Amino acid sequence: MSDSTDEVRAYTVRLELVDEPGELLRALHPIADNGGNLLSIFHERGNLTPRGHIPVEVDLEATPERFDEIVDALREAGINVIQAGAQHYSESLTIVLSGHIVDSDLSNTLSRIRETTEATVTDLSLSAPEGTEDVSSARLRLATEEGETGSTLAAVRDIAAEKDLRLVEPLAVGDAA
Repeated sequence: MSDSTDEVRAYTVRLELVDEPGELLRALHPIADNGGNLLSIFHERGNLTPRGHIPVEVDLEATPERFDEIVDALREAGINVIQAGAQHYSESLTIVLSGHIVDSDLSNTLSRIRETTEATVTDLSLSAPEGTEDVSSARLRLATEEGETGSTLAAVRDIAAEKDLRLVEPLAVGDAA
């Protein structure tokens, strides 16, 4: 295969959309307007991101130059681009945080994970059976770049320790149950 910049390649763009009529169409316009060819759209209407938005994954074909233009146009249109092209999250892990999750500012915890790791939170489930002022737990599914699981866990350990939260880590590959 050639390394030409004119070569059409497949890319994935992960977006975060507000749950309002027309938002998906608004996000598709910059792709079409900049020469992208849609391959598939995965609209996760039943799931919400930590900010309460809808995650949408778009697979498309474009030349590298056009792909860069598409991503720029999406951002200029005010579309939140979570992942674009080269940032491919190929590993995932599920963790549980327990303690005063809400009192220690869950939103801040999620932001710190996003800012200090090569990971994105793809799913969140919060349980607070005694109310938000008592002990609660949160299950988080994190998508990480290949080879970044260890550093992601290290960063989450630091955040949990700072906020006096208990972290339940996944078993590593090969660990006994």
